[in-house]
Formats: sequence, C-alpha cells, structure tokens
Amino acid sequence: MRRRRFLALGSGLAASTLLAGCTGDTSTDATATTPAGTTSTKPEGVYVQSFEERMAMQGTTTVGDYTVALMFTVPHTFWTLTNTERSKTAKTSENAIHLMAVVWDDETGTVLPDAGVSVELERAEFLAQEVMYPMLSQPMGFHYGGNFGLAGDGTYTANVSIGGITARTTGAFDGRFESAETAEMTVEFTEETRARVGSTPIEQAGEPGALAPRTTSYLKSIASAPEDLPGTVRGTAAIDDAYLVVTGLASAERVGRPEDAYLAVSARTRYNSYELSGMALDATLERDGETVYEGALARTLSPDLGYHYGAAVPSVEAGSELTLSVRTPPQVARHEGYETAFLDTASVTLAL
Repeated sequence: MRRRRFLALGSGLAASTLLAGCTGDTSTDATATTPAGTTSTKPEGVYVQSFEERMAMQGTTTVGDYTVALMFTVPHTFWTLTNTERSKTAKTSENAIHLMAVVWDDETGTVLPDAGVSVELERAEFLAQEVMYPMLSQPMGFHYGGNFGLAGDGTYTANVSIGGITARTTGAFDGRFESAETAEMTVEFTEETRARVGSTPIEQAGEPGALAPRTTSYLKSIASAPEDLPGTVRGTAAIDDAYLVVTGLASAERVGRPEDAYLAVSARTRYNSYELSGMALDATLERDGETVYEGALARTLSPDLGYHYGAAVPSVEAGSELTLSVRTPPQVARHEGYETAFLDTASVTLAL
C-alpha cells in the first residue's frame, strides 16, 4: 500500500479536456464490421483508446424495477479484475459480437450497478449462457457486457436476468431493486445490423485523456458535479485517476442514525466523471488529534447521492482530517483506455 497526503483538490480537476466525436447508438453508416484494435502504448492511468466504435441498438424494455437497454458492437479485448489481479480477455475468431446491457431506474434516471446481470441467447439449436461483466467504457460509462459467439445470421431471443442490487439502498430506493427479474428481448444479427457497427482508429491513441460520452438513448452513470451534491462538499482527492468527492450531511437518518452526521464519498473517473462501483473504501476521521471514526464506508445507492460510499459518523467538521484508503480497487472490467487506471490500493489524507 502507498500512502500520500494531499490538501483538498478543487473540483476543476475533473474538468479536463475530452476528445469528442463518438457516434451515437443509432448509426446506420454502412461500414464493414471490424474488430476493435488495441494500442501498443500502455501509459499509466486513463488514456485515449485506440478506436471509436459504432453500436446497433436492440431495444429497451422495463421489467419490475428495472429498465434495460440491449445493444451490440464488434468484439472487444477487455480486462477483468479480481481483488487486485487484472486478467486480459482477448477477443477471438469465435466471437461474433460484444453484447452490452445498461440497467437503470426509470423514475430517477439512476444507472444501477452491482445488479448481477447474465444473459441467455437462444435460436433454434443454438444456446449460449454467460454472466455479463460489470464494465467501464469511455464512450458508454458503466454497463454489463461480454463477447459472444453466434450461429450465423438470424433473430436470437435474449433473456437478460437481473439478480438485484447488492449495495445498500436508502431514501426512495429503500426496499427496491431486491427482486430478481428477467427481461425477454431480441438480438437481430443480420447484414443490416452488422452494417451499423464497426470501429475506426483514433489519432490521439495512447495520450492522456478519454473519449467523450456518446449521445445515446440509454442513460449513463455520470456522477453529479460536486456543487450539485447534497450536504457540504469538503474536498476532492485523487488516487490513481479515481476522483473522490467528500461531502458531509448533517443527519445520518437515511441509515437509521439521525443523531449522527453522514459522511459520503462519491468516486468517479477522471475526465468523464463516471461512477466507480465495487470498491472497498475505508475512512479514518480525526479531529484535534483524536480519531472520531475508523472503519469501512458501505457501498450505497441513493437517489440524491447516486452510487457512493458512506457511513454514519459523529460529525463532519471543517478542520478535521480524513484519510481515505482503497482496500480493494473498483471490481469492474475495463475496456481499453481504463485497464491501467483505478488499480492502486493507496491512501490519501484531506484537510476538511
């Protein structure tokens, strides 16, 4: 573990220049389906991926508490994470598509991570069943995805299963997203849909930065700007291109502790401010040389704070020191451009 000390960082750090130009999810450009490449340059942290892609939307449906969008593009190489161990999943000649799903709450427009999504593709004698990895992509943000082989052209029945949210829920989300649901959808793999997808190279590949979020019909997991968070924002720290925005609320009533304050940390990516889920984050809060809180921050989903890490604490006051320690990096798979970022198990101390 590495330990570093910082003063609180201004919110302007997250407003670095982005590269625009990703096409939307309804492109009909007649371009041959080309597997997405990878850059040979692998700088540390977030870097511009080597390609931009086009996707073929397959539809949107609502089942129970969940709204699901399904789409596909060309097969990708991606990297999964187990604790701190990163593993490469290379695309192969057997892969026909990279299938993706985004799940959100239609009432609040909140994208739902930690939902345990899997998919079953079926057509005639063909059946493929796979867990869809929680993933981060520069144009898409958080989604569930994986590479799939298919049995040629045709219409496939896609049963998208959602296991339910594992994060703690508060406020209007309390008691929701607990049930398992299955959305029946279709995947059209035809000459027409294949003409919509493909990838083209990016000249700035390998440079620090990221492709901008694409304009889409589905929602993206973009964290609220610091000034839009509830409570009093006390500062922002950075660990390995993960930006940690700290806010304090006067009451922890949302977790059944109205006599205490609530400490919340909104973790997001550099550049696009996509929410970072699946992290194990610890906090030590000190005031006047005494420790007033030491322990884990729970993964939590709230309508006003979005996906965050939080705990009830005696108070969150100016003049205190807060040390945040990443015990486990975000347990999400990464598309190219993110695979060398958000891996550090360091600590950072802020003066609140």
